[in-house]
Amino acid sequence: IKKQQQDVLGFLEANKIEFEEKDIAANEENRKWMRENVPEDSRPASGNPLPPRLFNDSRYLGDYEAFFEARENNAVYAFLGLTAPPGSKVGEHLPPTAP
Repeated sequence: IKKQQQDVLGFLEANKIEFEEKDIAANEENRKWMRENVPEDSRPASGNPLPPRLFNDSRYLGDYEAFFEARENNAVYAFLGLTAPPGSKVGEHLPPTAP
């Protein structure tokens, strides 16, 4: 979990994307908020959802696997619900156009 959290935070910091980190280990309110805001269909079959979980304000975006997939597809800004900066390598992924 820690490695995944560091991966997400490192990416956001490197790309100068503003974010707010919420510690659910030390803050019961943050833990409760996360559990209440992860949609039913994104929860594990048993137990509670584990971090890292990404949100844009209170809108649930996904877990680490969804973030990783978006990063691999150069679609992180779209995943995060943000507009990619001009010339960004991780902008919205556009399918190749036909010749």
